[in-house]
Amino acid sequence: MLDAAIKAQLHAYFERIVHPIELVASLDDSEKSREMLGLLEDVASQSPKITLSRNGAEARKPSFAIKRVGADVSVGFAGLPMGHEFTSLILALLQVGGHPPKESAETVKQIEAIEGDYLFETYFSLSCQNCPDVVQALNLMSVINPRIRHVAIDGGLFQEEVEARKIMAVPAVFLNGELFAQGRMGLDQLLAKIDTGASTRAVEKLKDKPTFDVLVVGGGPAGAAAAIYAARKGIVTGVVAERFGGQVLDTMGIENFISVKHTEGPKLASALEQHVKEYGVDVMNLQRAVELIPALAPDGLTRVRLASGVTLSARTLILATGARWRQMNVPGEHEYRNKGVAYCPHCDGPLFKGKRVAVIGGGNSGVEAAIDLAGIVTHVTLIEFDSQLRADAVLQDKLHSLKNVTIVVSAQTTEVHGDGDKVTGLTYKDRWTGATHQVELEGVFVQIGLVPNTEWLDGAIALSPRGEIEIDARGETSVHGVFAAGDATTTPYKQIVIAMGGGATAALSAFDCLIRQAPPATSQAA
Repeated sequence: MLDAAIKAQLHAYFERIVHPIELVASLDDSEKSREMLGLLEDVASQSPKITLSRNGAEARKPSFAIKRVGADVSVGFAGLPMGHEFTSLILALLQVGGHPPKESAETVKQIEAIEGDYLFETYFSLSCQNCPDVVQALNLMSVINPRIRHVAIDGGLFQEEVEARKIMAVPAVFLNGELFAQGRMGLDQLLAKIDTGASTRAVEKLKDKPTFDVLVVGGGPAGAAAAIYAARKGIVTGVVAERFGGQVLDTMGIENFISVKHTEGPKLASALEQHVKEYGVDVMNLQRAVELIPALAPDGLTRVRLASGVTLSARTLILATGARWRQMNVPGEHEYRNKGVAYCPHCDGPLFKGKRVAVIGGGNSGVEAAIDLAGIVTHVTLIEFDSQLRADAVLQDKLHSLKNVTIVVSAQTTEVHGDGDKVTGLTYKDRWTGATHQVELEGVFVQIGLVPNTEWLDGAIALSPRGEIEIDARGETSVHGVFAAGDATTTPYKQIVIAMGGGATAALSAFDCLIRQAPPATSQAA
């Protein structure tokens, strides 16, 4: 099941196991059970502290539990945790085996203090890059607190459960049998939902924050680069972000990041966060900015009000709020989101195996999505508003070679249809004739570009007609002491490497602005 190189790596990793662990497999006569048994045998052979039992009695087969011998500590997997979830498996083995987590002592204490009994079930797909964060966070919580149980379930393998629970997007988390959350979530976000007092404690901490020399709003590539460049100047730097990593978290493969042949969005986002924290930057995650209050005097303080009601102050500000998926804004889109309307073909595509889907958008993202989905679903209808596809020629050639893809151009999607529980079709209008056409299908994947996260800045700063923050070559905005970078700005090309360069530029410009300001007084004018 595992090649020699991976076995050698596992053997080295498993030297960190402190407590004996047992793999308890629940198997039947299926091919997947045989594959799981082969995987577990390979894993168990790499450490004398790991034993394998085939006496599991779980209803889901194939599945297995990782149990600490002599203690009430375990995590479960239903299906083979390969692909993106292989890392989740290795971490679970180490953590159940007593290897200490990397989380802070404060976070560990917060998890230990959670009261009540929790049974979490997380449905994932092997191609979902957003799922491991959820799986790993809940696994860790179940290791730390024995009253929390967690099993990770391959939705592609347990299709009957997926159908019964009407799951059409992953990750999907159920708590004690009821839907708890959908979409990417990190440990902080999950704790905030479970620990009802967490948000109140977070607000109290924010109230005590000092005035920052540089405050960065946004935790994507631009924000991370800005924070690193600012902190390296030895000045007080903070980052406030709704989710650290931003849009990169939703990116599958990255092959144009210079010097790195291939990486994935979540992996890059994690590396960015670690790099930022190495410089002592104050990272305030899960915080949404709702208002910019410019300084009244040239060398006064700029303020940012958060959704929690707390206001942060800074001598200079860098806006790096990024962008989000653009929506069609047609009837039915919102009502059937996560019920057939999706924005991540890599994550949710496997749930539509053998079904009919549409992809909205004929750019690179849309055509790549159609190509990927064509290998999973029965039929793909690609709908493009323009009179021709806008994707690279090599992608178009591949698309045209696929026999289960229909391409419709000069078409405007006007409505998504459903039966109340799930998508059943869509209607589009021919832009030349005005005629409407209805397509019966089960899924709609929207890939029509990005929209900047700048609504909260309207009226406070100059924005372009597209809502982008207007900046000059130095990253400076229309407001003195306020700079911007990344996909939220008028920079023409929305690329990770360009966003990082923009963040560095904005930080250097902010520092230049600071050294020209009067020294901060004990009490500064607003």
